Amino acid sequence: MNSIDLHGRTAVVTGAARGIGYGIAQRLLASGATVCLWDMDHSGVTAAAQACTSLGKVHTAVVNVTDPAAVDAGTQATLAACGRIDILVNNAGISGPNLPVWHYPIDAWQQVIAVNLIGVFLCCRAIVPHMVPHGYGRIVNLASVAGKEGNPNASAYSASKAGVIGLTKSLGKELAQSGILVNCIAPAVVETELLQQMTPEHVQYMLSKIPMGRFGAIEEVAAMAAWLASEDCSFSTGGVFDLSGGRATY
Repeated sequence: MNSIDLHGRTAVVTGAARGIGYGIAQRLLASGATVCLWDMDHSGVTAAAQACTSLGKVHTAVVNVTDPAAVDAGTQATLAACGRIDILVNNAGISGPNLPVWHYPIDAWQQVIAVNLIGVFLCCRAIVPHMVPHGYGRIVNLASVAGKEGNPNASAYSASKAGVIGLTKSLGKELAQSGILVNCIAPAVVETELLQQMTPEHVQYMLSKIPMGRFGAIEEVAAMAAWLASEDCSFSTGGVFDLSGGRATY
């Protein structure tokens, strides 16, 4: 693991109880950051924090990112515990069912958009005002190659991640002269529990699109997130960083 210096920085990682969020939190801790794990799963986030205590300073907040009041409360709790927030990693997400648009349940569509897109908006809206006075911040949003290409039978997920890409570009431009940089990562399929929410046929379809012929690893996403969260990332904002094994090269 290459060394990235995040000493003295405080990070919030959403959806941090497991999967990619947990992997990113571990990498940020190993790089010296203080990390607050946000997740709506109380027992899961508590267990994740306990497992990470040997790596550095860890705090937790039980936050449903679709609830503005919960996001505001989580922000205040994090500030009270850590003093400031320098890094925000918007990772919380769900896949939704694999169905064509004309069969897609309306409530499932709305839930995917709420978690994957509105949740990112709410977290940015709550935390950016606390970065601006310090003239520094790094925001890393987890998008997806599905947001660039559109996966069939995953319209809500694809649309939500396309929205994350658009939000990243807009916010990056709004904050371009503030010292706060906003970027997103667009992975192809990564081996996580999220695959269990998808049909085997859909998983195989996504694997077949990757020229490298394998899924991405959580550690690979965490490595890119850690760099984007660092001071070494200094002239990139509003960017979409592919992590797709060659599937997307634009």
